[in-house]
Amino acid sequence: MILLKNAEVFAPERLGRRDVLLAGGQVVALAERLDTPAGWSVEVLDLQGQMLIPGLIDCHTHLAGGGGEAGAATRVPAVQLTQLTRAGVTTAIGLLGTDARTRTIAELLACARGLGELGFNALCYTGSYEVPPTTLTGSVRGDIVHIDRVVACGEVALSDHRSSQPTFDELVKLAADCHVAGMMTGKAGLLHLHMGDGKRGLSLVNRALDETELPARTFHPTHVNRQKWLWQDAKALALRGCTVDATAFPADEESLSAGQAMADWLDCGLPRERLTVSSDGGGCLPTFDGDGVLQHMDVGRSAAILEEIQELVRDGRALEDLLPFATSNVARLFRLGQKGRVATGADADLVVLSRSLAVQHVLIGGQWFMRDFVAVRRGMFEARDTF
Repeated sequence: MILLKNAEVFAPERLGRRDVLLAGGQVVALAERLDTPAGWSVEVLDLQGQMLIPGLIDCHTHLAGGGGEAGAATRVPAVQLTQLTRAGVTTAIGLLGTDARTRTIAELLACARGLGELGFNALCYTGSYEVPPTTLTGSVRGDIVHIDRVVACGEVALSDHRSSQPTFDELVKLAADCHVAGMMTGKAGLLHLHMGDGKRGLSLVNRALDETELPARTFHPTHVNRQKWLWQDAKALALRGCTVDATAFPADEESLSAGQAMADWLDCGLPRERLTVSSDGGGCLPTFDGDGVLQHMDVGRSAAILEEIQELVRDGRALEDLLPFATSNVARLFRLGQKGRVATGADADLVVLSRSLAVQHVLIGGQWFMRDFVAVRRGMFEARDTF
């Protein structure tokens, strides 16, 4: 049992000063004042007004590594545990991207299970950029129904020169499989869509909403802040019931940063629950010329989510307005009912921020992963400098 005293709790809404009692991997009590339970061995930590927030949920992470678009030497290594925990991320959903030939769903699933063995919350998507999708059981529906950690399909590429140029019929068939598999299992059942720079943009998604019975929540387009015109179309799509995902990558004159996207969303008065923010952690962030030749490559980082939030708070935005985009909104969309909130009965996936908004402590399932800015739990190959 752990008793966190004098925490300034953001649940993600601001609750003010609270004591929080953790036991059995969950939050079991939350009140203005809690005494140490008599007769029990309890670790007590006085947070002295530091901010306690739900652990961030990164719904777009290349756990097995991404890249490879400019040859085998450009394959990004697998994400390590502390790259996530140091970023305040306590749940990550892994996926494949362009490369579903030298990387596989089996490899991705193994990475998620490996993180799970360390106590981290790791889920994954089936599929990749291409259609027909790469799967383990032979179908998207089968993977979601039969594989424990597979919760959705993605990232299927649209409006991108690297996509397999799926037809409308192919797209809605995939979406239908996701939707029905979600109904059968209680999992997310989403079609997570990589959006490229192509002029068709979100037209296939809008057509699916016009011509099929599929619910709008089934479609979850990401990277929608990569072009300013695409961002405007994404805002319109949200008004039709879809949740859209902004990526925390460096912005240029043609795009918006995730911070700019969050601020604009709030300023426009759009439905707050219909925006999520993810990192593309472990994935390559390429720049191509007009012929599709790679000019430059950066790598996504889970830390970028919190960095965008930190910058907005320094600019005067309220933390409680920003946190839902990477906590409760994601949990609701992906049907992770015990996550994304600080509440009695919720999982004890918690982050303590210092007064400078740095990640000071991290708990996952009520277990310490960071204490006083130091990672106290690492992956096997992070433990020694020789690796």
